[in-house]
Amino acid sequence: MILIADSGSTKTDWVLIHRREGTEERLDFKTRGINPVLMSQSDIEALLRFELLPHLEGQSPAELFFYGAGCREEQKPKMQAAFSAALPSAFTIGGRLLSFRSDLLGAARALCGREEGIACILGTGANSCYYDGEKMVSNTPALGYVLGDEGSGAVLGRLLVNGLYEGLLPVSLRNAFEEEMQLSLTIIINNVYREPMPNRFLASLSPFISAHLDEPLLRRMVVDNFRQFVRRSILPYGRTDLPVSAVGSIAYHYAQLLIEAIEAEGCRMGRIIQSPIDRLVEYHLQS
Repeated sequence: MILIADSGSTKTDWVLIHRREGTEERLDFKTRGINPVLMSQSDIEALLRFELLPHLEGQSPAELFFYGAGCREEQKPKMQAAFSAALPSAFTIGGRLLSFRSDLLGAARALCGREEGIACILGTGANSCYYDGEKMVSNTPALGYVLGDEGSGAVLGRLLVNGLYEGLLPVSLRNAFEEEMQLSLTIIINNVYREPMPNRFLASLSPFISAHLDEPLLRRMVVDNFRQFVRRSILPYGRTDLPVSAVGSIAYHYAQLLIEAIEAEGCRMGRIIQSPIDRLVEYHLQS
């Protein structure tokens, strides 16, 4: 049995594969997200016991491949300890394999498989890497929506608010925004400066943007944002010969504008997918 997971800070997609007698049985389910940077070991253990364990129904996977936000090298011992403590019957038997890798490597394996390419995550945040078919060779650091994150949902939301309230976008669009989203500048300021997770709040404005792309200035804002992402996070790899592939909600829902931006910067688009989990399953079943 193989257990594969793709996790962000909000949710985790899990797939349990049971191979027997030449057949494969697949069980898909979700839990809350697991991020070892934001969560303590005890928090992770509790989530696993109450949300993962019931889905396993006493079964013991032989292998776990976990790709997650925050799964940096220094966080792997915490993840190992949490899984072993919460699921001792599954993961303390000799020979069991527990693999904890970053969500960016998961994106690269899902997008490129075992081929060389540029892999990107474009969701609430943004990230990219040059992948040689086995490992990430180089990575332009993700600096977050305050210092960077061009191409992300959070930056799109920030640009929208800036454009609406500094007069860069039509007043009619601002009126439509306040009516449809039930927001005012006071509420926005409160969410950005006084509430937790302002990046998620800003990214939550994306549906309004995608619904109003018939406004030329707004459409141009989105394309320019993607072009900035290409210039700062893709061109520095110096590999314009490779396809640029992307995973995430922003990449998926703005696919045509992303393609336009990438081609305008002299690159070529590869694959665009919304979620990596299905292709990660393919990757590991072919191993």
